Amino acid sequence: MPGLYTAFTSGLLFPLQERLKQHRSVAVRRGLEQTQWWPPERLQALQLERLRALLAEAGRHVPYYRRLFAASGFEPAQLQSLADLQRLPLLTKALIRAHTAELKHERAQGLARFNTGGSSGEPLVFYIGRERVSHDVAAKWRATRWWGVDIGDPEIVVWGSPIELGSQDRARAWRDRLMRTQLLPAFEMSPARLDGYVAAIRRRRPRMLFGYPSALAHIARHAQARGQRMDDLGLRVAFVTSERLYDEQRAVISGVFGCPVANGYGGRDAGFIAHECPQGGMHLTAEDVVVEIVDTEGRALPPGQAGEIVVTHLATRDFPFIRYRTGDVAVLGRPGCACGRGLPLLAEIQGRSTDFVVAADGTVMHGLALIYILRDLPQVRQFKIVQESLHLTRLLVVAEGTLPDALQADIVRQVRARLGAAVEVLIEPVPQIPPERSGKYRYVVSHVAAANPPEPAPAPAPAHA
Repeated sequence: MPGLYTAFTSGLLFPLQERLKQHRSVAVRRGLEQTQWWPPERLQALQLERLRALLAEAGRHVPYYRRLFAASGFEPAQLQSLADLQRLPLLTKALIRAHTAELKHERAQGLARFNTGGSSGEPLVFYIGRERVSHDVAAKWRATRWWGVDIGDPEIVVWGSPIELGSQDRARAWRDRLMRTQLLPAFEMSPARLDGYVAAIRRRRPRMLFGYPSALAHIARHAQARGQRMDDLGLRVAFVTSERLYDEQRAVISGVFGCPVANGYGGRDAGFIAHECPQGGMHLTAEDVVVEIVDTEGRALPPGQAGEIVVTHLATRDFPFIRYRTGDVAVLGRPGCACGRGLPLLAEIQGRSTDFVVAADGTVMHGLALIYILRDLPQVRQFKIVQESLHLTRLLVVAEGTLPDALQADIVRQVRARLGAAVEVLIEPVPQIPPERSGKYRYVVSHVAAANPPEPAPAPAPAHA
């Protein structure tokens, strides 16, 4: 049972805030908590109904889609199944940048300007209306409650988005106090600052953590190194999102903080797409998003095959995201989860297309193929792999002292074994690995993969398992 203050916050204070913002989050969340138990067939019927409505509205009032539908002879009313969506072309970041004004609904009001950080090399400006915000807030709220926590429970957020960190004005600070949320910036994590973060978490005794997996894992490892116990605080769950969650990150966060880790997947552009339930199922927010997994030609793939995630968000009539290419790679799961929810599943989220590397012969493999070489070396404290081209890969390494020549030669040998014997491999000692502008830390960035959507090959066995 929630405490009195949590019940007051989630039942009165937060709904009042949402009402003042003209958001329908409360009503939408209540609906989602009913529909999550529907069988898959009924959920698909709901998706089709909402999809027809979105496409009809776009065809009438969004100049870009009005022109597109007219040129192709597409009639939203004739949509017979979700598969018919494949008759429409994919929406890319380049198209949004080129047609931003045309993608706005002619009667849209109260649009908010957003942008992605551009860690993939493709920053994007787009707009979101109140309907979309209401649905995304409701979807996140529903998933939070799966874990026995709620808005108003004490929370620590480790985040680095300029949107959040740039809005810490007096009103926002008061709101966070009322909601019992404390924000810790994820940008700079010096030992002194990490000591402060560990102390802040112990002082707050939160019921939940929220942040990048890399940031929470970094804090957990620091606490571990300091001999500071963190599993006695009563934490219920650590929510992670915005980066690929690696198995070792899940293990260290769960082990140090003494709570399960719940993975979430989505973005400011694509919306709140999926969230992990306590039984381990990564459930799609099917009421709000239609997710396709497509190959390099844009053709839909069946469950079990890896491809790019393409999203149609059904609550974006003010600025439609229809068949939007996310640049992320995942695998659809087969129906059925032990939790009993009818929501479809992602079997695996493999990461961004830029988390993949391309060998000199064109073979695409996940960055784990190179991560395995470095991650278990005791001499390496931090690293980042940057594939500049098919012929050059740089390894930024924060080392304990100087890496022996023999070890460096072995690292180069292993990288070339994966990428090609003629590939130039530069090991660059650095004092620290800076985060992205968003505050995220990324193990792998491939400028080759960003330009060549992958057909993933399995990563080889760990070199240092």
